[in-house]
Amino acid sequence: MSTPTPNGLDRLGLENIAKVYYNLSYDELQAHEVNKNECKISSTGSAMCDTGIFTGRSPKDKYFVDQSPSNKHISWGKINKKIEKEKFDKLYDLTKTQLSNSDIYIMDVYAGASHESRRSVRFISQVAWQAHFVKNMFIRPTAEELETFEPDFVVYNACKIVNEDYKEMDLHSDVYVAFNIEENISIIGGTWYGGEMKKGIFSMMNYWLPLEGKLSMHCSANVGEDNDVALFFGLSGTGKTTLSTDPHRALIGDDEHGWDDEGVFNFEGGCYAKVINLDEKSEPEIFAAIRKDALLENVVHDEVGNVDYDDISKTQNTRVSYPIEHILNHKEDLQSGHPQNIIFLSYDAFGVLPPVSKLDKEQAMYYFLSGYTAKVAGTERGITEPITAFSACFGEAFLPLHPTAYAKLLGEKIDKHNVNVYLVNTGLNGAGDRMSIKDTRACINGILDGSILDTEFDTLPIFNLHFPKTLKGIHDNAILNPENTWEDKEKMMETLKHLAEEFNKNFERYSDNGSEFDCTDAGPQI
Repeated sequence: MSTPTPNGLDRLGLENIAKVYYNLSYDELQAHEVNKNECKISSTGSAMCDTGIFTGRSPKDKYFVDQSPSNKHISWGKINKKIEKEKFDKLYDLTKTQLSNSDIYIMDVYAGASHESRRSVRFISQVAWQAHFVKNMFIRPTAEELETFEPDFVVYNACKIVNEDYKEMDLHSDVYVAFNIEENISIIGGTWYGGEMKKGIFSMMNYWLPLEGKLSMHCSANVGEDNDVALFFGLSGTGKTTLSTDPHRALIGDDEHGWDDEGVFNFEGGCYAKVINLDEKSEPEIFAAIRKDALLENVVHDEVGNVDYDDISKTQNTRVSYPIEHILNHKEDLQSGHPQNIIFLSYDAFGVLPPVSKLDKEQAMYYFLSGYTAKVAGTERGITEPITAFSACFGEAFLPLHPTAYAKLLGEKIDKHNVNVYLVNTGLNGAGDRMSIKDTRACINGILDGSILDTEFDTLPIFNLHFPKTLKGIHDNAILNPENTWEDKEKMMETLKHLAEEFNKNFERYSDNGSEFDCTDAGPQI
């Protein structure tokens, strides 16, 4: 089988390349996956692969080269760790050696549906299913576009390599995910996990776009029949993918977006959903998307390919990637206008936040910078009572710049486009019961159709959050006030105060960023 040759093959620094499999079709990729014993085929026709010992990202092995001018913009610390140029070059040579003298898969794709803001990205790997993953997750150029395709950025994935010198190089482990912004390349070694490629490019978009005055966002987005756009921010387990996948609204994307002068646009051409405990009744659109051309990761299945989505013996992070075309009601051009509504989703395991609250601009910036959710007892080993989790901008692990850079852009855009912002609690109430998906949908529907603005609001003490007294579709309006779900009102106030202290403690890290970001007063007041 012969495939076209990509432009600039001689500039990649690889030697004695054998066969180049360039932008293979889905049918060709599946043939490779099966013939090389990389994948099995499920009973619904999707490919199934295992990602080896790494079933998630390796955040402690992520590095940026410390060099000018990018080092003046990067927020250095635990998230963005420095690596010297000399060490990066050594890893780069190791990576290129691994990819030389072998067959390689090259995928040329776009990150960003907006022609004004997108980047052209080239991925190189030795594994067919990783090329399949890239084809699913990014925007696929036309055959005509591929003829003149020139990459703005190149990702070298040498997952089969082991960096035996990592201790001498003073690195965290033998795995590395490293970025050289000035040379527009990144390198991956020692981990097979496909999500490193997806989130690596997301990190780069989070670097490039804000410096151009464009907001990059870890959120899902959809649009209604009246072209009303909604953004859904939320950490894992808060319902971001589920709530944005709506049969009555077109999906723009489920995870990564930009917001430029023209409006909102998807970074990706596919979806990457968790499938732990997936069932057809609760998530029919995602369930139906798992068919031919989809790629399941680390799932347990029987000999004829029937998947047991409840089996977590390999990992709790079982996932599926699929092209967005598998969601029947999606926005074909993956972009739309400016949003009318922004929704922050938080799983409050303490049971004190209202099911839905309306935020002013300062509160929006405060809760955006906080990025709050909570882990409930029993969800992870060692967790015996609820604990808070804060991730700036609902995606701190992927932010090369300081979080306030993104909050500043958000505030400006809320003002300019008169956007309504809401905080929705998809977690627990005072009785320890989780908000039903039906009631959460009613909150979302009230936001999207504007009816929430026609009701009278009450105020939550300490947090000063404004919540509606009534809302159509809710099974009982009393639950809109969390106090009504607590038998012990004194205990509720103690819990509310405790959560407020956690918020204030987390927000102390922003106190030295000048009056421009001094939105502390928009948070809880004890």
